Amino acid sequence: MDEGRTGGRTAGHGPARPVWHGWLLACGTVGAALGTMGVLATAGLWAAGAHRLPDGAFPRVVVAVVSLAVGGDLELTGGAGAFLGGRGELRVLPLSVGLAGALVVGAGFLAPWHRRTVVDGREWAGRAGRIALLWTAALVGLALGARQEFGVPLGDGLLSELGELFGLRPTVGFEADVGGSVLRGLGWLAGVFLVALLVSPRVPVPGRVSRFRSAVRPAARAALDLLLGYVAVGLVIGVVVAGVRGHPADTFAVVLLGLPDLVWLAFVLGLGVVWDGRVDGPFGLPVPTALDRVLRGGGERELSVRTLAEQDAGFWWLVPIAALALCSAAALAALRSPPGTPLWRLAVRWGLALVVTVAVVCLLVRVDVSFGLSLLGIGDPDGGSSGQVLLRPRWGGALVVAVAWGAVTGFLGGGAARWWRRRGGGPAG
Repeated sequence: MDEGRTGGRTAGHGPARPVWHGWLLACGTVGAALGTMGVLATAGLWAAGAHRLPDGAFPRVVVAVVSLAVGGDLELTGGAGAFLGGRGELRVLPLSVGLAGALVVGAGFLAPWHRRTVVDGREWAGRAGRIALLWTAALVGLALGARQEFGVPLGDGLLSELGELFGLRPTVGFEADVGGSVLRGLGWLAGVFLVALLVSPRVPVPGRVSRFRSAVRPAARAALDLLLGYVAVGLVIGVVVAGVRGHPADTFAVVLLGLPDLVWLAFVLGLGVVWDGRVDGPFGLPVPTALDRVLRGGGERELSVRTLAEQDAGFWWLVPIAALALCSAAALAALRSPPGTPLWRLAVRWGLALVVTVAVVCLLVRVDVSFGLSLLGIGDPDGGSSGQVLLRPRWGGALVVAVAWGAVTGFLGGGAARWWRRRGGGPAG
């Protein structure tokens, strides 16, 4: 029975809630998620100095960051009448903001059913539909609010001289693609719903879904714990760096906006995933110096543990850290599985979970930012009046190393779990 119907009893126990109660819960979930993301984005951008942007642009930049965090698509624009043209795109996910929103949405989505014993499919569909409808309205509002223009100097050289000659006041700005932002935002929400259902141990689901979840939950939950563990360790390191090395505002800006971007990149680099990237133009990246040096220098550059270690040998530690983290997660997945599950099945399930995890990380951490200005057709779009930041994985190699690591650590973790059980250890939570 739908949670919004009046009279009678629900499929679990207790009287059915009135229709407004379901909408109230959905409003609370969406509002809490947007509020959490807005606070993080505001704090991170303030630490980065964005509050000093001209023309009262700060609130719209906050809105743009929240939109980006849930999959929004921003286009960069520029111009000065018929004389100056600009082009650009901004595809990057501020994952600290997006992760916080996902945790709030997931918790709010599941909250009404933690004490239920039975929930039928209509209740699930009704709750998901209410949240999705309100989320769609929020996505439209974010996309419409994510637009702003700024005046920019032309710098030195020919562009500056021509700009003074013609009395031009060039501008650059951004605006969201409403349709694309809404579609990607709904895809983001569907992914949050799916992960929440797969990893939750206490929320009842219909019978067929329950059997499927029982099979995949141990590995899925362990993979999620792995990613959140990297974020937790990165947060501790960020706080220490802020206190020891100075420039705390810059460090906290990274932590509040893009910590998962860096730590999940470090995770897959430790597995041996190779990326292609470049940094050209005036962009200043809030990343470790070694990473900026590897990517900057003209043309696409290879980003891997090896190329980073050429700058700082300490990056080799990413490999044993990743190996230890994977073995621990695989052991947790095995301990959460029913006793007696064949070792090969544990390894296959963990291997599949790791392949999906690496693929998701590669999709989320990709970066594509570019902008170029030209005046009367003069001005190299790849020159001093433009810039580009690009980071993309080599997909074939990424999936191969995920399969290899998953198979090896799946067997090792399963063996460790069997040893633990023989010594009388209990199951993991």
